[in-house]
Amino acid sequence: MNVIDFRFRPNTAATLTGIQNSKMFKGLCQHIDFSRMKPQTVEEVVADLDRHNVVLAVITGRDCETTYGSKSNNDSVIEFVKKFPNKFRGFIGLDPHKGMGAIAELKASVCDLGMHGAAVDPYLAQLYANDAKYYPIYSKCCELDVPIVFTTGPATLVPNAIIDHVAPRYIDIVARDFPELKIIISHGGYPWVNEAITVAQRNRNVFIDLSEYEFSPMAEAYVQAANTMIPDKILYASAHPFVPFTDALKTYESLPLKPEVRRKIMYENAAGLLGLAPAAGASASASAGAAASASASVVGAADGSVRDLVNDIVREVLVRLDG
Repeated sequence: MNVIDFRFRPNTAATLTGIQNSKMFKGLCQHIDFSRMKPQTVEEVVADLDRHNVVLAVITGRDCETTYGSKSNNDSVIEFVKKFPNKFRGFIGLDPHKGMGAIAELKASVCDLGMHGAAVDPYLAQLYANDAKYYPIYSKCCELDVPIVFTTGPATLVPNAIIDHVAPRYIDIVARDFPELKIIISHGGYPWVNEAITVAQRNRNVFIDLSEYEFSPMAEAYVQAANTMIPDKILYASAHPFVPFTDALKTYESLPLKPEVRRKIMYENAAGLLGLAPAAGASASASAGAAASASASVVGAADGSVRDLVNDIVREVLVRLDG
């Protein structure tokens, strides 16, 4: 099965060092023993993704320079995408406190540098998602027709971060104010599990990735919702390198998802959101199924000679589809 990973960062030496030494995530890295993640070249990372059928990975940038004094990592996102444009999609990180400077960066990134979306971190910006400082960013995303990722989650051990800033209820207000804005709530909006599910269910333009919290308390509701209420709204995301993407793939193999829902989560929902064509394998499988169904209908009404002829034709169609 082809896979699109909607939250990924190559574990290069520079990336790992930057994360471990950052003012924001130093405490979290010590808490989860982040040092166990070993560095690779970006070429090695891409080869590993290929081996595991991850055909595309979304890399989200981050800019919290105003509040934490950290230079944005957008340059590295741009370089990753420039080097492997068929493997990575870049979402530029934006600091809402930079005003029109952030808007100019978003426009240039999408129009000139090959980026495919935006990313914001309300708990790092120390603003609620529906704060007016964000609204020019949302408007420009609509104008450029690109999605935006909201980084949510508990912000474990992040200095000065207020968890309420990322509550899904505030993203719900944004979704209603900007119905054309394609929104992704990262990390499942955890710990507001049912709230995130409801926000996605009631807004056509809101999607969720569950990265890092698939087995946390109350997370079984995500799976229940995927199998019933919102099969078209959940995206697979690993949060690599915080969670090795190979571990995340095993996690999703173990989740009790319906087969058709698993296909949607692992590829189809993200492909639709990113404007990609359906997977060729899925298309061929559907065509083969339709051919087999047509054969069964005709065979039931045909005599022996016609039945043999129809079966020969169907076998030829299936062989060509497989080829």
